[in-house]
Amino acid sequence: MAITSANQLELLQTAEAVAREKMIDPDLVVQAMEESLARAAKSRYGSEMDIRVSIDRKTGRATFTRVRTVVPDDELENYQAELTVEQAKQYLAEPKVGDTIVDEVPPVEMGRIAAQSAKQVILQKVREAERDRQFEEFKDRVGTIINGQVKREEYGNVIVDIGRGEGILRRNEKIGRESYRPNDRIRCYIKDVRRETRGPQVFLSRTAPEFMAELFKMEVPEIYDGIIEIKAVARDPGSRAKIGVISYDNSIDPVGACVGMRGSRVQAVVNELQGEKIDIIPWNEDQATFLVNALQPAEVSKVVIDEEAGKIEVVVPDDQLSLAIGRRGQNVRLASQLTGLDIDIMTEAEESARRQAEFEERTKLFMDTLDLDEFFAQLLVSEGFTNLEEVAYVDVDELLVIDGVDEDTANELQARARDCLEEMNRKALEHARELGVEDSLVEFEGLTPQMIEALAEDGVKTLEDFATCADWELAGGWTTVDGERVKDEGILEKFDVSLEEAQTLVMTARVLLGWVDPSELEDEAAKDEAEDAAEGEEEAGA
Repeated sequence: MAITSANQLELLQTAEAVAREKMIDPDLVVQAMEESLARAAKSRYGSEMDIRVSIDRKTGRATFTRVRTVVPDDELENYQAELTVEQAKQYLAEPKVGDTIVDEVPPVEMGRIAAQSAKQVILQKVREAERDRQFEEFKDRVGTIINGQVKREEYGNVIVDIGRGEGILRRNEKIGRESYRPNDRIRCYIKDVRRETRGPQVFLSRTAPEFMAELFKMEVPEIYDGIIEIKAVARDPGSRAKIGVISYDNSIDPVGACVGMRGSRVQAVVNELQGEKIDIIPWNEDQATFLVNALQPAEVSKVVIDEEAGKIEVVVPDDQLSLAIGRRGQNVRLASQLTGLDIDIMTEAEESARRQAEFEERTKLFMDTLDLDEFFAQLLVSEGFTNLEEVAYVDVDELLVIDGVDEDTANELQARARDCLEEMNRKALEHARELGVEDSLVEFEGLTPQMIEALAEDGVKTLEDFATCADWELAGGWTTVDGERVKDEGILEKFDVSLEEAQTLVMTARVLLGWVDPSELEDEAAKDEAEDAAEGEEEAGA
């Protein structure tokens, strides 16, 4: 097939038709044609030649050219696509290295094999352009809801026609045991769009918490306008959900606006989610208040928050325990997801028993270590003293407020507490040395003898060993495994060492050993301070 004047315009017409069908730029199709014709020409003139084809965008005329590059004499390798400066003088007046010489060559006759090859090149280029177009279109729609039509179901996964492409709704992203038939209409949340070898993959979801938030945005104009904001969503897909909302207009009730007249707004969302029950909860900046709201319909007697551990204890009346926990722990699990805290629920009777056990334990501690009678030890515990350090180093005036304690008695109590602590420190250090602790760790500032003993029992016996520890290994922490928060016990956790304190101790040890440059730490600290200051200014501006 030669490119004659009779079919020159057909090239442009074909390119426009293909581009219109695939919804891509016609110029990309023409470029693919140019590349395919150039490949066919190389098979005719020789693969070592640099043959290029240019198709006029107005007339459709294809121009075949041979390009040769001027190279130094000692670098001449390809005689078909390169020439020396001396050889180039017959084409250029003053040639220099890097110049190109372009000669027009006759169009080629495309045989059956060449034509087939050209067709494959064009199809490949068009397919790549179509994939790029799909990716660019859907990547900006991540986080939005899309309506589609079910095409088929493969191994539990639903393939959805979403207009200019296909999306996949995986089995674990469907609500409950949803099943769909071909041509069913479906509404999904675009969770992710990825480039893959087989083309862009659009991953859909109906179980994502964001799907519910977007549905409310569609049903509640106040959320769409920003008057009401959805602060948190927790879902047990197909069964129950909790959603925390806040209103920035005092005249608008966020819960009432989301429920709608006679429940019309929330019912529309419930119907889309296969009857999923939704608790709409007013958001509160105070974690304890928000949690009390989140545990509705159960009543809460008391809330104790441990911010450092990200944990919260909730005390409920005995008859409210099952309601607070919910069926199969659903209510407390959703409340935990909503607040981002690990929640322990106990009854008033359980809390009373625990407090009594703690009281007796501390009473016994003071009786055994300070040689006190039970009544006097109970007085100390009742006044809030929990350990020997508090008795030994507290201001004397705090001891004098206890009934029956004068200055001499207070001084005697503190002397006994200090003597006891010194004896405990001596024994702890002695035991640590028996376990093989080196002086480098004993002399390290910031560790008490009891801490050194605990480290030695865990195999940390030198300053080098200590410097290799992670902060969470010392202070403890929480890890999320399969959606559940798991406690990591820290070596020094029982000494109330925080993560920040553990990090400071470890970095100090690394500096002493020469592993870390102190100036780097100062630069990092200055950078953190600058970022904190910038964030503070932004919040003030807002």
